[in-house]
Parts: sequence; structure tokens; C-alpha cells
Amino acid sequence: MIEFRIVEIFESLQGEGYNTGMPAVFIRFAGCNLNCAWCDTNFRQFTRFTLDTLLAKVNEYNSKNIIITGGEPTMVKALPQLLVPLKNAGYFIAIESNGLGKVDPLIDYIALSPKFCYQSRYQKIVQPTANEVRIVAENHADFIPFCQYIETQIHAKRYYLSPCEKDGAFNMFETIELLGKINKDRFDNKWLLSVQSHKFANID
Repeated sequence: MIEFRIVEIFESLQGEGYNTGMPAVFIRFAGCNLNCAWCDTNFRQFTRFTLDTLLAKVNEYNSKNIIITGGEPTMVKALPQLLVPLKNAGYFIAIESNGLGKVDPLIDYIALSPKFCYQSRYQKIVQPTANEVRIVAENHADFIPFCQYIETQIHAKRYYLSPCEKDGAFNMFETIELLGKINKDRFDNKWLLSVQSHKFANID
């Protein structure tokens, strides 16, 4: 019997990136291949769902948009067996991934978030395309070169910097300062700002 380790399932609005404001059912999987100090998810605590109980839970909500997140959802080996019935039921499926795993072709929208604090892990890019890239800003001398490297290695429609939250505080000034530096002397302003607006709106 297929089982999925689920941290939580809930319906809310997408709070960051291009799809900010989009109603969606969030399926947050347990487990991750990274351990970022500022991660806001307890991906080690989970409930086991069978495929049928997971689909029934999703069906309780009104939204026809799904956001697969984690943890790191590309680690879920049985994920294709969930995606097929969701696609057959007409759901639009987005994924949020750290970019270290290959994304299933059934996914409609890919948001990758490479992690600067694990930059050595991105020397080999396994997912070279995405709809958007979102990188959490870290005030480090090598941060902008890392962003420039990711831009050359992952082809995306949009690139974002996101403030890093630690102990409830965001490094907003440092983030917009880095944004100005990375866009300096460019005419496309390719990198944009993405904030976790759901936290300011006090929603999940």
C-alpha cells in the first residue's frame, strides 16, 4: 500500500512569487535533503496518508490549484502516483523545490529555490528549467555570483530574491540592497523582489 508522509494539508493563498494571491491547496511533504538554519517548516513531523485518504482530503477543499511543497517533494518516490489522479481530476499542479531533484513532467508550474548556504550542491544542475527561481537573500560576498551562476544554469521566466527571516525579523534592507546590485548596469531588471506576504497577512 502506498503511503505518503505529510506535514500538513491546507487551503490558503499563495504568498510569494509570481502566483501571489492564487487560491490553492497546499500539500506539504515531510523529509528534506537540506537543513537550512532559517527553515520555517518542521519537516520531520508528519502523518501517514494512503493515496485514497490523501485524495479524499484534497477533495474537501474548493480550490482546483495544488501546490506541492515540503520539505523537499522531489524526494517522494511515489509522487507520480499522486499526480496522475490529480491531473485526471483537472487540478493545476505547482511545485516548490530546492532544485536538487528532477521535477516530474506532470507538474504544470515549477518554482525552484536554490539555497546559497548549500551552493556546492548546485555544481551539477539536474533541473535546468523552471517557471520561476526564488533565492533567499544572504548577505555574503559570494551571494551575487551565486545568483548569476544560477541564472546561467537554470532557464526561468522570472527570478526573485526573497528576504530571509530569522527569529521573526526579515533582512529586508539587505535584500533590496542586493537586488539593486544584481540588477546594476542591466536594462532588463531581471531579478525582482518576492516577500512572504502570507506572513504579513497572518495566513498560512
